[in-house]
Amino acid sequence: TIFLFQTLYNSIKNEKLEWAIDEDELRKSLSELVDDKFGASAKKVTRIVDSSNPFLDIPQALNAVTYKHGVLTRKTHADMDGKRTPRGRRGWKKFYAVLKGTILYLQKDEYKPDKDLSEVDLKNAIRVHHALATKASDYSKKSNVLKLKTADWRVFLFQAPSKEEMLSWILRINLVAAIFSAPAFPAAICSMKKFCRPLLPSSMTKLCQEEQLRSHENKMKQIADELAEHKLHPVEKSLKSKEAEEYRLKEHYLIFEKSRYETYINLLCMKIKVGTDDLEKIETNFFKVEADDIALRKTHSSPSLSQGHVSISCKAEKDIVERNT
Repeated sequence: TIFLFQTLYNSIKNEKLEWAIDEDELRKSLSELVDDKFGASAKKVTRIVDSSNPFLDIPQALNAVTYKHGVLTRKTHADMDGKRTPRGRRGWKKFYAVLKGTILYLQKDEYKPDKDLSEVDLKNAIRVHHALATKASDYSKKSNVLKLKTADWRVFLFQAPSKEEMLSWILRINLVAAIFSAPAFPAAICSMKKFCRPLLPSSMTKLCQEEQLRSHENKMKQIADELAEHKLHPVEKSLKSKEAEEYRLKEHYLIFEKSRYETYINLLCMKIKVGTDDLEKIETNFFKVEADDIALRKTHSSPSLSQGHVSISCKAEKDIVERNT
């Protein structure tokens, strides 16, 4: 038995495993699925490739629903896996942003519904599946700045023309992510000491909104339990070993994911309660609840209210401090 495992290990080590399906055939079948779902008018599709994994290279219909568009100024803050972006690529650039389907397109020219996207537009595009947008409260050099952290842990800063626009972008990006992000794949099998984040599929969920909400709630409970268990076995803060670094990385991940799913759950609850797909109505209702919530917390005349109050809305302006970004 040991000899058999050694033979299998050496075989895999010496010869890289190939995908069991031809990538071109897979992409062709995915395009056909898009045609079936969106009809003949969806013949135009584009792909935003996140990695070499063909299962993450999902075609996106160019006639997908547009949820918001407007001017945003972008700064790339961190590359994949949270690695700090080199200084030469951190400058601010103005774009005309279009949130279409689960993709945030950054165009150099003003948005026109019938205009085809250029190669540069596609290159600048950002997937928002499993992403979280928050107010960049730790960035003070510019006002009205939101922070967008993507599924692969890239971090972007966006400056909006006003506070209202910033909050609107935060809400709509998070709502799109909450509604359409498919359940995560199981985490890769790693050694006990090495932490591996789960793979987050870029395909859209097949769940209805109520099922999607339950999926988020189950994931939230799982993460909360995992975080509680994680904190039961702390390492010394002064320790700089590989094990301590992995511990801190996992803790940072769990705290961020807990915040992300809390936001998704609260937004989906809000949308289902309002009972409409009209984003203007959802936005108005959301900010009314936020305003009422802030007013209630400022009321000191009733200690029982201030001590026992629990906000029912997501903290859209809550910022997650990025580690090493």
